[in-house]
Amino acid sequence: MTLLGRSDLDVFPLTLGGNVFGWTADRDASFQILDAFTAGGGNFIDTADGYSAWVPGNSGGESETIIGEWLAARKPSGVIIATKVSSHPEFRGLSAKNIRAAAEASLKRLGVDTIDLYYAHFDDAETPLEETVAAFGQLVTDGLVRHTAVSNYSAGRIRSWISLAQDAGIALPVAVQPHYNLVHRNDVEENITPVAQEFGLSLVPYYALASGFLTGKYRSTDATAVTSARAGGASKYATEHGLRVIGELESISAAHDASIASVALAWLRSQPAVAAPIASASRVEQVADLLASATLELTPEELRALDEVSAWSPANA
Repeated sequence: MTLLGRSDLDVFPLTLGGNVFGWTADRDASFQILDAFTAGGGNFIDTADGYSAWVPGNSGGESETIIGEWLAARKPSGVIIATKVSSHPEFRGLSAKNIRAAAEASLKRLGVDTIDLYYAHFDDAETPLEETVAAFGQLVTDGLVRHTAVSNYSAGRIRSWISLAQDAGIALPVAVQPHYNLVHRNDVEENITPVAQEFGLSLVPYYALASGFLTGKYRSTDATAVTSARAGGASKYATEHGLRVIGELESISAAHDASIASVALAWLRSQPAVAAPIASASRVEQVADLLASATLELTPEELRALDEVSAWSPANA
């Protein structure tokens, strides 16, 4: 377990992603996945109010609703729920009015009194940052939210948020959620990680398995071989560079009798400021590999080998 930033949130070092609930995992499958994750020691679940509005027939909030029904049915102790605001079809943007309404809607769907960790999902250039920061601070003051965080924010905007919060005496964010994995490193390591380290923020990376590419399942460079929505997201990484990363993961996974996915997540967990990478499972059988990553310790030589093979340059793009 590890503390998230400077908060009191003691989290398992792997976050279960709820983006698939109501999408590639129906209610029953989602319950099985959540049961297996918590039975294996997991306690940190990530979702968003917009999941999964992109699915035909859905209207947004499906993931939160399923998680809320699971919480009501299982009544687990010690589970930490993170959700986000700005992408629900009815609650777009980060105006103060929208943030409040969206938070209240999320609380209702989740069936909880307080959201443990509340992210600004996407930056909103149309709303003054001062207004957004003040609204998040008010949620903490009013007890609707325990801790705040940001997702998909640039380093400069994170610095501005923190400066505004400090000046106003408002609760500071404790985490940043960036797109970060073995085949998508540069921006985070060069820009976001230094800010996180400076201000004591934890990184909670999403796309930790590169939309499934880092499971080793998707290796074809033929776009016509894509057979599912998730495969489409993974296929873009099946370049010569990406496949070299898979080859190194395969070698290291054999040495540990572990899955490729477990090794990829263990590498990410070892990076500076990273607390709990996010990974999702559409089937309960996939949960074991996610859990295993939290205790898999790679050697310095293995970490260095993965650093080298995954480092981007024009020569290996």
